[in-house]
Amino acid sequence: MNHDAMDHSRHEMPHPSRVAVPAEQHSRTPIPAITPADRAAAFPDLPAHDMHQGGSHFMFVADELEWQDANDGSTLAWNLNGWWGGDIDRLAFRSEGERTNGHTEEAELQLLWSHAIGPWWETVAGVRQDFKPGSPQTWAAFGIQGMPLYGLETEATAFIGEGGQTSLRLEAEYDMLLTQRWVLQPKAEVNLHGRNDASRGVGAGFSDASIGLRLRYEINRQLAPYVGVSWTRAYGNSADMLRSEDEDTSEARLVAGIRFWF
Repeated sequence: MNHDAMDHSRHEMPHPSRVAVPAEQHSRTPIPAITPADRAAAFPDLPAHDMHQGGSHFMFVADELEWQDANDGSTLAWNLNGWWGGDIDRLAFRSEGERTNGHTEEAELQLLWSHAIGPWWETVAGVRQDFKPGSPQTWAAFGIQGMPLYGLETEATAFIGEGGQTSLRLEAEYDMLLTQRWVLQPKAEVNLHGRNDASRGVGAGFSDASIGLRLRYEINRQLAPYVGVSWTRAYGNSADMLRSEDEDTSEARLVAGIRFWF
């Protein structure tokens, strides 16, 4: 077969540059350039966040309000705190104590001014008033509180009392979320004193330590009943004072209470 004699004109493909484009596919209206007004309409200024408007807020927390099965009888114990103010500066209070068989064994109140020095830390300074044990006593208080690790709440507070008495208290607690409603909270506290004070049953040096473990059920985030155990032990001169009075130097208690905040 003579291929040279064949007519290939019917099989030629049109060159892309010669393909006609229908008139309706041509853009008749050019896209306008974006103007500053268009950008402003697409990205309007957002209103200021409430937390940065300088408003004042408040919070009250009953961290512990509980019955304890003590060696000397039934005990009502409390650990309350709260604050009022803004994001940086706040007026805060702390109160803790216990009553056994209708008699107040321990009671104290702290009024503090707190100042945030970072996202997770704040300094505190103010006064502490002891009502029991012994005669009332006033202390100057200063310290720091915050979260060195996520969820670990810590407090370190130093006190200077009347007559040159000094004290240091270290506290830490952590909420372990077992489920969305069950929370296990370990807690520890250590107290050190600069001088012996027989009227209040405290000795110089490492005075006492306590450990608690509480399991709570959060009916909602603001209300949670709980049960647990607590253990306290006196050391050094404080333990010697208890032994001289034929008192136990350590004690374990069952506790049941309710935690709430607003």
